[in-house]
Amino acid sequence: MSIIEKTRELGELIQNSEEMKALKAAEAKQAEDEDAKTLLLEYSMRRMNLERDLMEGKISQEEAASKNHEAFLNAVNKSETLKATYEAQQAVDKIVNEINAILTYYITGQAPGCTHDCSTCGGCH
Repeated sequence: MSIIEKTRELGELIQNSEEMKALKAAEAKQAEDEDAKTLLLEYSMRRMNLERDLMEGKISQEEAASKNHEAFLNAVNKSETLKATYEAQQAVDKIVNEINAILTYYITGQAPGCTHDCSTCGGCH
């Protein structure tokens, strides 16, 4: 099989994974939840205001990022639906990150973050 065929196979495996199924179910529930929609709209408005303040020099990039993250977490913590979607997305992201780490290892021969000092990890060589 070619690399592209194997990549398609991997994509199908990810698409059919329990984690992806959970994410799709959470997203469908979120799309029907009016409270979640309202919270996301409020978050979006806060984000736009932060972007404006950043562009006007009223806040720093770090402050904008921090306040944006805080606003997002506040929205998530107010809604079980948003929380379920966020957690499901994190589970899918974890799989993708693990796949990327494995690919990186096999392409470069080094584990991501390798310092070449095996005392900092379990050793990859």
